This record gives sequence, C-alpha cells and structure tokens, in this order.
Amino acid sequence: MIFANRACLLIMLAVIPLTIWYILKGRKRKASLAVPSLAPYSSLPKSWKSYLQHLPFIFSMASIVLLSIILARPQTTDSWQDTEIEGIDIMMCMDVSTSMLAEDLKPNRIEAAKEVASQFIAGRPNDNIGLSIFAGEAFTQCPMTVDHAVLLNMFQNVSSDIAARGIIDDGTAIGMGLANAISRLKDSEAKSKVIILLTDGSNNRGEISPLTAAEMAKSFGIRVYTIGVGTNGTAPYPVQSAFGTQYVNMAVEIDEDMLRRIATETDGIYYRATSNSKLQEVYEQIDKLERTKLQVKEFSRNEEEYQPFALALVLLLLASVILKQTVLRTIP
Repeated sequence: MIFANRACLLIMLAVIPLTIWYILKGRKRKASLAVPSLAPYSSLPKSWKSYLQHLPFIFSMASIVLLSIILARPQTTDSWQDTEIEGIDIMMCMDVSTSMLAEDLKPNRIEAAKEVASQFIAGRPNDNIGLSIFAGEAFTQCPMTVDHAVLLNMFQNVSSDIAARGIIDDGTAIGMGLANAISRLKDSEAKSKVIILLTDGSNNRGEISPLTAAEMAKSFGIRVYTIGVGTNGTAPYPVQSAFGTQYVNMAVEIDEDMLRRIATETDGIYYRATSNSKLQEVYEQIDKLERTKLQVKEFSRNEEEYQPFALALVLLLLASVILKQTVLRTIP
C-alpha cells in the first residue's frame, strides 16, 4: 500500500500531546462530593462503568489516526517498478517482383516470406517495425509502428501481382528498396536500427545501386541482414496460358556476392533460404541476435483504499457519541 499525500500522516502526531493533556487533566480533577476519607469506600467493588470511562477519549484518538490515514489517500497498485524490456527499430524490406511467385517454397516464395515474417513480428511486441516493398520501384507499405495489428494487416495485402497488374514496374530494384527503408530509419533515436532485406534476384532496376545504399545505411548506423530466398538450380514458375496455369522451370539467379557485401558493409549477416524451414531458421537467428535491453518504468492503475478507514472512523465516532449520551452520561 502507498499513500498519495504522505504529509497528512503527520496529523496523527497530535495524539501524543492530547494524550498527555488528558492524563494531566485526570490527575487534577476534583471530586464533586467532598468526604473526609475514602477508606470506607475502598472495599466496595468497582462499577463496570469505571472501566468504560476512558473509551470516548481512546475512540477520539483513534479517530484522529484514521482521519490522517484517509487524508493521506491510501492506494494499492499492482506494479510500480523499473523493468527491462527488449525493443529496437526494424524495417522489413521485401521483394515483391513477379519472380516471387515461384513455387520452390510453399505455396510460393512471397506467401512463405509473409508467413515467416508475420511470425517474427508477432514475437517482438516491443519493437517499432515498418514495411517497405520493392520490385522495379520501391515504396513504404507501412511506416514504423508499435501497433502490430495494423502492420500485420498491411502485410497480408502484400502480393507479387501488383507488378503483374501494372501497379508498379516489375523488376528488382534492390538499391531503391534499401534506400526507401533507410529513409524511414535514418532519423530514429533507437540504440539499434535494423533492416531485414529479402530478395530472390539480382539488382536490375533503379537509380541507386545496392552498394551505394549499403554505404548510406552504414553512415546512419543501420545494420542490414540480407536474405536470398530460392532453391538452388531451377524453380517451378506459374505461367497463365489459354489452357490454364502452366509451369516452367525458371533459373534461380540470386546475386549472393552483392547481398554478402551489403551485409558485411553494415555489420549484418547474409543468409540463404532454400526452403520454408530454412527461411524460418533465418528469422529465428535474426530474432536471437537483435535483442536490446531498455529501461522502462511501469505504472499501473492505482485503486483508492480509504473506504475501510472511513467506515471505521464513522463507527468510532458513533460509538463515542452513544457512550457519552448513555452509560457514560454525566450530570453537571
């Protein structure tokens, strides 16, 4: 229990001088009936009222104590302490070019990447996370936010058919995607700033080269983890024809050297994910690597607890009045 107004507890110190005054007053009190000697009355038994004569004063002192506690506002709280949480700023940078529809990962690369990334986001409730997507050009799908419900909802709207439908140009502008993510992180004051770049190809579009973007990330203290997603050799790729969906074997061409250089330049790590399970392992490793302790002060809702003391005060005052007006009533 805590007190919102601790200074009010000093009121109960008034009990000390009042008690002294009461004792001294009792000693100086003169009898209303003067007799030469009390010896004849010494053998008489004491009345039960004599044991109650000090109760009104005791009740009054207890009332002062209770009143001081009530004015001090006693409260209970579930949590009022310094704790540590783990939180960093992260931008997910995902390739959404049409090649991400290849089905070497199940059901395809883009859906597998979305599922694993969503699990990663759900496992980091204290992080500020955003999403940048790119194909032949790049844009921010979701700015950094701690409202992960909104982020995950935006994540589900990511699809590789946006390039096929002409919403954005197709291609793989890795440098542009990385630069877009950097623009969201560069002004962050977080102790740790991270970009997770996922792609299945090599840079073939955009005005900014991947290595130039990597130098930009390094200058802003941003670490980049790069992920090359796709099996080795060839991958089945769906093609729409007059006879329905046909599959052709598409060569997997990931510029691993470039992805390694981006990671090395920014003190990150390059990973290759050739299957759903490998992709899951990659995100688990990144999750373990990126943990930063933050000191926060936790507050919970305070509950006022004066009611029992107020009830006791009312009962004491009532009992004191009843005693004085009944069994302890004096006649002047």
